[in-house]
Amino acid sequence: MRSADIDAPRCVIRSVGIAAPGLAGWTASAPILAGVAPYVAAAETPYAPALLPPNERRRATTSVRLAFRAAEDAVTQVNADARALASVFSSSDADMAVLHRICDALSKTPRIISPTDFHNSVHNAASGYWSIGVGSTAPTTTVCAYDASFTAGLIEAVGLVHSRASDVLLVVYDATAPQPLGAKRPLAMNAGVAMLLGRADAGAGSFAIDLDGAAETPCGNTSLEPLRLGNPALRALPLLELVAAKRTGEITLRGTGSLHVSVRYSP
Repeated sequence: MRSADIDAPRCVIRSVGIAAPGLAGWTASAPILAGVAPYVAAAETPYAPALLPPNERRRATTSVRLAFRAAEDAVTQVNADARALASVFSSSDADMAVLHRICDALSKTPRIISPTDFHNSVHNAASGYWSIGVGSTAPTTTVCAYDASFTAGLIEAVGLVHSRASDVLLVVYDATAPQPLGAKRPLAMNAGVAMLLGRADAGAGSFAIDLDGAAETPCGNTSLEPLRLGNPALRALPLLELVAAKRTGEITLRGTGSLHVSVRYSP
């Protein structure tokens, strides 16, 4: 018996944010994901987080800015009160550029580590910047699960939605690593995805997640498949294709080992 036959919790996707090459924000990306506009690869552009005060903005790293880009996209679409939102941040590797600089500094004499790099080296740096930037005292959690980091974040966020009976912001992001770390953890591009989730109301479009051993679902648009495989955050793309097309469907997301996760979506 599948868990779907028991009682899978359901949630609503209130809004989506995305930041990836050729997918610059949900408004521009939705037609591409829905299959009504072609995907054209494009280099990412610089981004200054609007919700970060100037001092924090100067200290923010590439991965923090990436997380903010996706999160701000999702929050501003529905004018959500970011201060009131509990949040889940998920990243496979957090900030590998900072880790590289610290390791490089430790290999030299004298060993001088930048205080800003030390400040940014923790895995939950983006979560901390977000709480400071929006002035939130709501709970925030940071998780990671290698290539299953989007799935792990989604499961955590769904649980938080139901335990708090309130909306939750999910932010999943990863940035490429410099060499030699990049050789050990090769990512094809920087990318971030954010989803504002809420409890499923009667008659509202919703999704449910269940444990399932099926193989991962590839992107329906084959031109997007290299993106899905190139960054853990973009494992979300098959689900986002359903959301953008407002199409009922079931997809399987990357899990840990052979235990993947089934997502059934209804617009």
